[in-house]
Amino acid sequence: MKRVLITGANSGIGRATAIHLAAEGYEVFGAMRRLDRGEKVIDGAKQAGGVFHPVTLDVNDEASVVSAARAIEDNGGPIDILINNAGVAHNACVEDVDIEAAKRVFETNYWGVIRCTQAFLPGMRGRRTGQIINISSVAGRIAAIGQAIYASSKWALECLSENLAQEVAPFGVRVILIEPGVTRTAILAKNVDVPQPTEYGDAYRRMLQFYARGIEANVQADVVARQVLTAIEDPAKRLRYACAWGGVELAEGRKRLRDEDWIALGRYDQDEDYFDAFERAFELDIRPRT
Repeated sequence: MKRVLITGANSGIGRATAIHLAAEGYEVFGAMRRLDRGEKVIDGAKQAGGVFHPVTLDVNDEASVVSAARAIEDNGGPIDILINNAGVAHNACVEDVDIEAAKRVFETNYWGVIRCTQAFLPGMRGRRTGQIINISSVAGRIAAIGQAIYASSKWALECLSENLAQEVAPFGVRVILIEPGVTRTAILAKNVDVPQPTEYGDAYRRMLQFYARGIEANVQADVVARQVLTAIEDPAKRLRYACAWGGVELAEGRKRLRDEDWIALGRYDQDEDYFDAFERAFELDIRPRT
């Protein structure tokens, strides 16, 4: 039975993935900052008939990560798969960025991944086998309007993952990037705050409209969980797997789009003109429902 650790396992994609992998026969260690918030994932894994161990782990605290790694290794040995899922969202155009708040985004979305990788990679490297799965975002492939810091943290994660994939290849360790589009979770529905006052109302309105249409599509976190399992077991051993609403369309559309055309999207004064251009570029209709 392969042993998996997933961070941020108490909610959203993390919870869905933990339950799904437990149901599929993996021994899952579900990491979260507070175990008293893990009732749903614990109950879900139990109902699925899987093996699930709740673990206290704060990706922002090196001592917490190291302590959790030692506890897990003492409970049966090193893990086979690390899923770096814990992450936070953040809305801001560059001029509106609160730098201290932005640093906290990178603390979780970037440095947290490095802390966990440093703690759990040695066990994989020593056995010449293992997988590290980083839950990125389609925002790691496209500069998400109104989300400069969040998207930057995911771009940084994409670079980190490409570097890591080369570094650990000689040791038989595989790196995987999961790049979800919009997935309907409780966190997403609450992420509607934007800086005020601001000169960038158009950007925020269009960003929130994009997510509103994604929420309407009602793609559940289970879709991402199934993609994670597919990636783990994929004999093709690809690096990237896009999924959920808009994931494939945005990544592929940006590859086709010239930089000049990307910049031109920001010049539209009227929302309807912007929505028309967006659909031509990415084959996604994000207009408000009438």
